Amino acid sequence: MAETDTDTELLEEGDIFFLFTPQVNEEAPSGADAVQRFFFALRPRGGPVRLCIAGRKHMPDPDNHERVWGFVETIAKDAKAVEKGLRREDYETETRGEQTQPAARPAGEGVYAITAEDGQMHLSYELEMPDDPGEVQRTLNIAPKASYALSVKNPEAGSPRGAGLKEDEQADYPEDLQEVFRDRRFARECLDLLNYEGAEFVLVGARRDPEREYGVDLEAEEAGYEDADTIRRLRMVKSRHPVKPLFEGAWE
Repeated sequence: MAETDTDTELLEEGDIFFLFTPQVNEEAPSGADAVQRFFFALRPRGGPVRLCIAGRKHMPDPDNHERVWGFVETIAKDAKAVEKGLRREDYETETRGEQTQPAARPAGEGVYAITAEDGQMHLSYELEMPDDPGEVQRTLNIAPKASYALSVKNPEAGSPRGAGLKEDEQADYPEDLQEVFRDRRFARECLDLLNYEGAEFVLVGARRDPEREYGVDLEAEEAGYEDADTIRRLRMVKSRHPVKPLFEGAWE
């Protein structure tokens, strides 16, 4: 169980998984240009699993305080339900014929905590796998551990032209949760806002050492193939999902 210092409120803790899907028909990805989508999944203790998409196809750079927009694509009761939507898919198009969307690849797993300090939520994590992060993790900016300021966007505040989700794709909050925004563009303290599909958020790179900066002890443990939660919890077995990025940090 994660522990925090007396100035930090622990809102949630659990397992975090990083995944990516290659571009259509790209069964042997070898760099950032071959990545179509980048995900991270949060599996809290005692709550729904959230599959989130990071808009820039990587995690924010903590050193440069980079901002990355994202949204909650899927809310599921258990992690197994998430995996079904990440399998290989073959389909036909009128103009290009048969196309293949390759299966998602796991690129990291670990533990996370969402905390609040002075009215601002932070998402902090520490990797358990791979033991030695490689090219995949460097490309996707999956650091061994990091912390990000986490803010949830008000769907009624509007977005710049061409940015964010379409109106009918955004979260539809009940009145009591919508009031949390108090007409602000972002809410920075209410975790319940992330429990809706279409919830948009911004992550801002904050720190590379959550334990030192925020007093968060994530208690990561070493893991091997038999202990990998990506295999056990997400059912991302190597017969359906290439797992080399997770265990070796290599694309293929």
